[in-house]
Amino acid sequence: MARTRRSTEARPGEAAPAPPEPGVAPSGPDAAPPEPESVAEPAAATSVAPARQRILVTGGAGLVGRAVVRCLIDRGDHVVAPVRDPGRAADLAGEGVEVVADDLSNVARLADLMHSADGAIHAAGSYRVGIPKTERGAMWDANVGTTTRFLDAAETAHVPRLVYVSTVNVFGNTRGEVVDEAYRRNLADGFLSWYDQTKYGAHEVAEQRIASGAPLVIVMPSQVCGRGDRSMFGQQLRLASEGRLRYRALDEVGVGLVHVDDLAAGIVAALDRGVAGQSYVLAGPRTTLGEAIALSAAVNDRRPPRLRLPTMLLRALAPAGRLIGQPNLRELVSASAGVTYWASSARAERELGFHARDIQTSLTDVLRGR
Repeated sequence: MARTRRSTEARPGEAAPAPPEPGVAPSGPDAAPPEPESVAEPAAATSVAPARQRILVTGGAGLVGRAVVRCLIDRGDHVVAPVRDPGRAADLAGEGVEVVADDLSNVARLADLMHSADGAIHAAGSYRVGIPKTERGAMWDANVGTTTRFLDAAETAHVPRLVYVSTVNVFGNTRGEVVDEAYRRNLADGFLSWYDQTKYGAHEVAEQRIASGAPLVIVMPSQVCGRGDRSMFGQQLRLASEGRLRYRALDEVGVGLVHVDDLAAGIVAALDRGVAGQSYVLAGPRTTLGEAIALSAAVNDRRPPRLRLPTMLLRALAPAGRLIGQPNLRELVSASAGVTYWASSARAERELGFHARDIQTSLTDVLRGR
């Protein structure tokens, strides 16, 4: 994203106005005689290659943020990555990223880091389902609090281009329907998990800032897969690929599985070409957890587990969830049993050039040889 005048930028689906070619005079009966060639200097061609940009990325030590950072580095940008623990991002620092110790709790400090930035991407957050009530405050701050402070800081620093990484979870249970960005969930149905509620709250904050004129683009990823994925979903796929997954449970949950590198490319495209005020679903092909487990096992010629725990049994065990290592089993069931998180990426494909590889290719890349 270069700093250009809004009047010369192309809208999605339109061709950008062509600049006059250096040294070419207007033609026609009323045109003035051409100037000597020495007057035409190459300065008019400086717009051919965009200048290196300074981009701030939160969550740079996480699965998604790390992929975004590397995507920006690969194209030559200068990346500033505030992270809680710089030790987790030592590899990024070795690649030239400006890694800064910061927990996103101080607006003034964050605004200072954003000073003179060409753009900023907020990919930080907390993704866990089934947390105990004692951890709800921390997750609310990690998702809603940091989003609010990020946008406050960006406004203070006058950052001209912003991307917020939301999630298709804000649509809630799509009940087998494939929805798009215009879809709105029925809030009377309640939320599926505390994660669901906090990400919905953060999404609302972002939409409120858009209504106030913030130069913000929202992206909504589906379920992500990538090397180093430590989510419960990712762990099940890894164990299946190693032949060590003992049983399946809640495997009817429907997701779109997107490779983290494809997602990162989509996020960067949103920074470059997304329309301010617009939202873009960045979803992979649709599947279920059960199907993804079977494909993951096949990657390394393993068999998926035959044992499947009935959902009714899990509901009955919910009060004793702590005894089996699940402090909030009831929430896990409510966020998965009969639930689909399916959404279409048609707008992102059309306007951003987004593309998600097929599930088998994604899982082979992530799991082969583990």
